[in-house]
Amino acid sequence: MTDGRNGERTLVLLRHAKAEQERDAPDAERSLTARGHADAAAAGAWLARHELLPDVVLCSPARRTRQTWHGVAMGMTGSPPEGGPAGSTPAVRYEPTAYEAHPDELLGLVRAVDPAAGTVLLVAHNPGISLLSALLDPERADPDGLRTTDLVVHRPTTRWADLTRAPLTARHTARG
Repeated sequence: MTDGRNGERTLVLLRHAKAEQERDAPDAERSLTARGHADAAAAGAWLARHELLPDVVLCSPARRTRQTWHGVAMGMTGSPPEGGPAGSTPAVRYEPTAYEAHPDELLGLVRAVDPAAGTVLLVAHNPGISLLSALLDPERADPDGLRTTDLVVHRPTTRWADLTRAPLTARHTARG
């Protein structure tokens, strides 16, 4: 985990991994494909290599985003999110408003994060997650948006509560 006390903040935006196209199930219940599970683990490994372990995870409650977070956690640490050593696991909040959210709703979730948090991971859906990245850094955001398991790293220079802009400093497309 990072230390938010040094004043540095990192916001990682992650679009959920590849999901099944289930016609008989509600959208919120769609599961990840085998590729989606592998890509989520690859995203977690990338975050670990770049020392971007979250203090706080904000996650849509949809099955595919929860499964994405679980795979990312496994890729970061080698253990499930609920099985790590005490004090090493991030605070995870499954936020109903993150499902089908507009960018301003996602930004509101980030602004409400504990001020001491150094790194926040937001796992959500398109178009909201892509539009939030574009809102934070219109010049560097990909005009095509985030593809499945794409993650972007933004570095805010303000407190979470005051977040309006944050330079995009890294991007990764995980492919397991």
